[in-house]
Amino acid sequence: MQNDPPTPIKMLVIDEEPQIRRLLKHSLEGEGYDVRTAEEGVAGLNDAAFTRPDVVILDLSLPDISGLEVIRRLREWTGIPILVLTVRASQPDKILALDTGANDYLTKPFDPSELFARLRVLTRRPRASADTALVSFGTVRVDLNGHIVTKDGREIPLTAREYALLSLLVKNPGKILSHKQILREIWGPRCENRTNYLRVYMGRLRQKLEDSPNQPRFLRTACGFGYRLDTEAAPIN
Repeated sequence: MQNDPPTPIKMLVIDEEPQIRRLLKHSLEGEGYDVRTAEEGVAGLNDAAFTRPDVVILDLSLPDISGLEVIRRLREWTGIPILVLTVRASQPDKILALDTGANDYLTKPFDPSELFARLRVLTRRPRASADTALVSFGTVRVDLNGHIVTKDGREIPLTAREYALLSLLVKNPGKILSHKQILREIWGPRCENRTNYLRVYMGRLRQKLEDSPNQPRFLRTACGFGYRLDTEAAPIN
């Protein structure tokens, strides 16, 4: 029996210019990618939430919202690679895009062979296996692929930022993450000192996932420093 062909890597292109969208779609499909396109930021965000692409190619200049805002909103719930493709060539633009959460930055006009090389680097990163994509602690189960969280078998609704905070802790079990590190990852570098944000969202997570939110077993505080997820907390007698 022949093995099934590999699943094509899903690519989402968000760009205002129709000629660029057509060029990228034609070129990338020729390289074996499964390509979808959007001309506006909000439409691209909706497409990303629905189709779960493996990589996003994003222009910074969009007709409705900025590309930076698209990056911020994507980083509220996903870590998928984002390659910025734009005419903005200044160093401050590049630094701001990368600080906001982009993984790479390429300016227009571009050499397709360089674009393909950069995409190969981004898609070469190992994806989560079935084992690591499902994490349990107590009666809570987190499906990182499906973005589904259950407790006692019942799905728990989480906001985008609640899920982003939980998934960051889940991906670093037992590791203490500093306040600044968490704030930078979820809210961006300009919010590194807004520890009040963290207290609010951690409180919400504990209310939803801990049996005793005021005495959390799993979502633990490292006093004065940050938080960690203890997936092996001993049961309470």
